[in-house]
Amino acid sequence: MKYRLSAIPVLVALCFSLWTTTCAVFAKSDRLPKGHEKLTINMDGRDREYLLYVPSKYDKSKAVPLVIMLHGLGGTALNSQQETGWSAKAEQETFLVAYPEATRPEATSPPSLRNNPQAWNDGSGRFHLVERKIDDVAFLSSVIDQIGTDYNIDSKRIYCAGFSNGASMAFRVGAKMSDRVAAIAPSAGACWIENLRLTHGISLCYITGTADTLNPVEGGFPVLAIGGKDQGGQKKPPIEVTIDKWAKALECGEMLNYDKTRNGVHTRRYGPGRDGAEVEFTTVEGLGHHWAGGQSQAPEWLVGKNTKKLKATDEVWEFFLAHPRR
Repeated sequence: MKYRLSAIPVLVALCFSLWTTTCAVFAKSDRLPKGHEKLTINMDGRDREYLLYVPSKYDKSKAVPLVIMLHGLGGTALNSQQETGWSAKAEQETFLVAYPEATRPEATSPPSLRNNPQAWNDGSGRFHLVERKIDDVAFLSSVIDQIGTDYNIDSKRIYCAGFSNGASMAFRVGAKMSDRVAAIAPSAGACWIENLRLTHGISLCYITGTADTLNPVEGGFPVLAIGGKDQGGQKKPPIEVTIDKWAKALECGEMLNYDKTRNGVHTRRYGPGRDGAEVEFTTVEGLGHHWAGGQSQAPEWLVGKNTKKLKATDEVWEFFLAHPRR
């Protein structure tokens, strides 16, 4: 197939294909978890889908926050919901959470990392997206518009999180939609934006693992946790470079206002900068390529170990609460 990820070994592709195919089976509208609804938006003649979770205590008379969670390469909305636990958090804290679906080369066939991977147009120039001119920024903006029409959303508390390729897309959302989104929380993904210019202050919470060989802290090409040659693609920038870039764009200065390590979790915070925005950077010792503390979606021998040292969903939600748009 033209868009096959030939750089990924067959064994890895088969493992990932298994869970993405399983997710596709359970993504039918009559098999969705309780409280979730599948919704559609037509974008340039293509139907785009997303899952929406509305908590049981939602009251339309009160404006509530909205969290958008973006899955990784080859993943699905349902996979992301299972992995991160954002819906359970939304039920506890009373906010809405949307899980958009990226596009895949063959829209009429189910997603599969090996043969039909769903991917976001994160600005890296990879996958099928550039040739087909997929505008994922416009899609996500339309998701916000549609939800805002049907529900009472607090316009100052719209947030975007993402994992892996979804994290890279979250960076792009932050760069292109800082007038609408209050804060972003990319996890284990690269920022491909070279000349970062922000029209508004937008806070950043970045979480990654020190043992993530697919998104190395020091940058470079991704490598499997079991070792071997690199997986090709583009060389990823060092994470420190990305953090410095965002801190500079937000005028946070070079001085840290927080720098602590507890149980292998090291968190640094810069700012506040423009419009009160802050940049928070957390590394988790020993964490591989996972949404920290979530339900692992791939075997550890391929992507490294998960951890109980930090639950990313809890950490990110606390950050979001403290950083509305000003």
